[in-house]
Amino acid sequence: MGKLSASILAADLARLGEEVKLVEPYAEVIHVDIMDGHFVPPIALGAVVVRSLRPVTERPLHGHLMVDAPEAYFDELREAGLDVVSFHLEAVPDPGPAIRKAREAGLGVGLTVNLETPLEAAAPYLEEIDDLMLMSIRPGWSFQQLNPEVYPRLEAARGQIDRRNPAVDLEIDGGVKIENAARAIDAGANVLVAASGVFAQPDPSAAARALAEIAATEPARPTGKVH
Repeated sequence: MGKLSASILAADLARLGEEVKLVEPYAEVIHVDIMDGHFVPPIALGAVVVRSLRPVTERPLHGHLMVDAPEAYFDELREAGLDVVSFHLEAVPDPGPAIRKAREAGLGVGLTVNLETPLEAAAPYLEEIDDLMLMSIRPGWSFQQLNPEVYPRLEAARGQIDRRNPAVDLEIDGGVKIENAARAIDAGANVLVAASGVFAQPDPSAAARALAEIAATEPARPTGKVH
C-alpha cells in the first residue's frame, strides 16, 4: 500500500504545528526539506525545525537533505528527532560511507536522484537503503510543475527494486498533485511527497486525504521495462 509524505516546505511556518496536525490523519510521514544554500541556492529549515516538530507529531520525520557533505548533518538531526534521512547521490563521491554513517547515527537512510542522473548510479546501493527518492522537479523550490520524464524513470526504478530489494520505498518528490498522483503510483511509486499539493490547497486536510487515497490504490502498473 502506498502512502503520503507531506512536505512542510509549502506550509505556513508561523502555524507549522497546526498545519501538521491538519494533515496528520492522512500523511504517514512528515517530509522536511533541508537546504544549505550551496547544493541548491535556497537555504531552508534544519535541525531547529525538526526539534520544534518532534513534540507535535508521532509521525516519522523524514529529512530530505539538499546539501553538500550530508554526513555532517546526521548526528545533529538525529538528536533533534529526525527518523529518516535521504541525501542526494550527486552530493557525495561515494554514497557507501554516508549510508553507513547514517545507520551509525540511528537513522533510516535513502538516496535521492535528480532527473538528469542515470538510475544506474543508484542501483548498487539498493540493498543498503530504505528508500529511493526520484526528483520530478529541479530540487530546491516548491510550486514547480512535475516533469513527465519522471514516469519512465519510476517504471525502471520499480523494476530494479522489485528484483533487488522489494522492501525499498520508491518516492516521487516534486509537483505531485491530485491530478497526476495516480499516474505516479501506476508508474511504480509507493510514496507521494507533496508540498504545495497539500499545504497550498484551499483545504490542506482534504487534499491530503485525497492524495492518501490515491496512494493506497492498487496500481495499474505498466510493464516496468528498464530505461
